[in-house]
Amino acid sequence: MASDSQSKIIQQKPSSENSKKSLINLFSKQSDCSYVSCYCEENVHKLAQDVTSRHPNEINKCFVVFISNPSRTVPLWRQRAGKDEDRLVIWDYHVIFLYHPEPEKCLVYDLDSELPFPTYVHKYVTETFRTDHILKPDYFRYFRVITAHEFLKEFASDRRHMKRSDGSWIKPPPNYPAIQTAKKAHNLEDYIQMDVSKGPGQVLNLTQFVQRFYKPAP
Repeated sequence: MASDSQSKIIQQKPSSENSKKSLINLFSKQSDCSYVSCYCEENVHKLAQDVTSRHPNEINKCFVVFISNPSRTVPLWRQRAGKDEDRLVIWDYHVIFLYHPEPEKCLVYDLDSELPFPTYVHKYVTETFRTDHILKPDYFRYFRVITAHEFLKEFASDRRHMKRSDGSWIKPPPNYPAIQTAKKAHNLEDYIQMDVSKGPGQVLNLTQFVQRFYKPAP
């Protein structure tokens, strides 16, 4: 006897909810992550190492972002080191970790932020960078974006930038060895400087950064 049901012969399309993969929780909790105050580039290096060891298939979806400008004055809000109500800090540079597994989804991991760990990129940008329109040009933020894989392979720092002229530390360093590669002992400056024609990765302004990593779902 013939069946009236078409369900057996017509392939059902998965619903949009079912077709979207759930995000992988890269880090169990913030308190488990390696953190040393004022060594943001090394904290992020540790995050990238953790992803490589725990979730190796996800490292190609991760990025490291250096934030600075020619005057080395970048205002960031909602930072734990901030003193006022808005938690505003002006750093010479800052470094964050991004996980971008899908076109419409991007998470920011900032161990110095008081925002949730992680925070979706649109909320992070809104709370942390706000807008350049309220700032003088010397305070505009620029973003050097590097793949996490390349960062792990190429970045090196002997921590010289954290020493005073007499050799004493401005802030105590991490208790693990300085980051070195087979070719370099120190190239931090290549990442902090924001000349679009030099250094690794790609340099973006704030608008370009948002357009690169924030794609509203249709």
